[in-house]
Amino acid sequence: MKSLAIIGAQWGDEGKGKITDLLGAKCDYVVRYQGGNNAGHTIIVDGKKTVLHLIPSGILHDSCVSVIAHGLVFDPEAFKKEFEEVSAVVSITPEKLKISSNCSVITSYNKILDAARETKGPVKIGTTGKGIGPAYEDKISRKGIKVKDLFDLEGLRNKLEANLIEKKVLFESLYTAEFPSVEDEANRLFELGKLIKPFACDTFMLLDHAFSSGKKVLFEGAQGILLDIDYGSYPFVTSSNTSLGGIYTGAGVPGTNVEEVLGIAKVYTTRVGEGPFPTELSCEMGQKIQEKGHEFGATTGRTRRCGWIDLPLLKYTVKASNLTSIALTKVDVLSGLGTLKVCTSYDYEGKNLTCSSPELDLSKVTPVFEELPPFSDELTAESDMSNISQELKDYIKRIEDFIEVPVGLISFGPDRNQIKFIKNYF
Repeated sequence: MKSLAIIGAQWGDEGKGKITDLLGAKCDYVVRYQGGNNAGHTIIVDGKKTVLHLIPSGILHDSCVSVIAHGLVFDPEAFKKEFEEVSAVVSITPEKLKISSNCSVITSYNKILDAARETKGPVKIGTTGKGIGPAYEDKISRKGIKVKDLFDLEGLRNKLEANLIEKKVLFESLYTAEFPSVEDEANRLFELGKLIKPFACDTFMLLDHAFSSGKKVLFEGAQGILLDIDYGSYPFVTSSNTSLGGIYTGAGVPGTNVEEVLGIAKVYTTRVGEGPFPTELSCEMGQKIQEKGHEFGATTGRTRRCGWIDLPLLKYTVKASNLTSIALTKVDVLSGLGTLKVCTSYDYEGKNLTCSSPELDLSKVTPVFEELPPFSDELTAESDMSNISQELKDYIKRIEDFIEVPVGLISFGPDRNQIKFIKNYF
């Protein structure tokens, strides 16, 4: 295998970071292709925690090149902070980290607008408030700032002037928000650009050369398929294509295809922020899973809503991103609960549905549950997959049979050594 994509198969927070970190050790390149610093990938090695937001998870491996591709929206200030924090753990050089010169930049104006909409706007989406959506809006409306613009102060001033015209009306008339002058913003971004410039390059051609040279490339997704701007539970979604398609538009796979698409899913379901959640447990069991699973966002610190695994949604994400296998994470959280349920269908307008779709209003479905025998496995790094309980085997098989793709690995804790592979990758 030469290429692998790791994609969240739920609403994000599935545990992609540590799996990317582990498989990244076998790769030449790890590539982020969408989103921005609204991602939060937590990696724990020997009990020491590293949280990555912009920098790809491959950065912890000296043999691996980490690539921030052109599909991201890039916050230079957030990058500087993360660069300083991660540099205390591992050396970050221009040979190890590449940033696309064509990345769209998140400006102060984007962040101010994002925050104003969440606090003063008519609809609360539950964004991270980091300017992601407004930066993508600038990109689509063809007035965005690119990373390469940060290296030319005069050109940057001119582009920011044009960028601010419409936002100024919103800031002054609708949201009454304070904002920096073009001069101040240009100077701030130009200074940050000095840190970024040594890492900037043409990442499309970099990956083109990697593929033509037979290198191993891993694509690291952020958020999850159910937050995809097109495939997610709109409007409660992020502003990028978090699905497989985002790789082709946000990084490029020159002359080839992604060979393996690994979807990451918890053995239960979580969601941060607003939006429908059919299997949500607003009861003692939901709180128990939340506490045992330490369900608090790595980026925002917000509490995650918890519920039983939703198989109609998981089957849908398999179809939406051509998943070839899945990883089941946080198996330890369900162990010993005493009760175990899975959602196997929805009742919706007199119909029984076994697969979700973008057209389905999830706020109007009634989940149908199947109760399975609970398992009480105490898995360790030394555990053998052949010795897991029959109940856990049955739980895994029920999921595999329903979604019609194999489970390639299971994870039962936050550390690297708490992962067991059923399938070989690379």
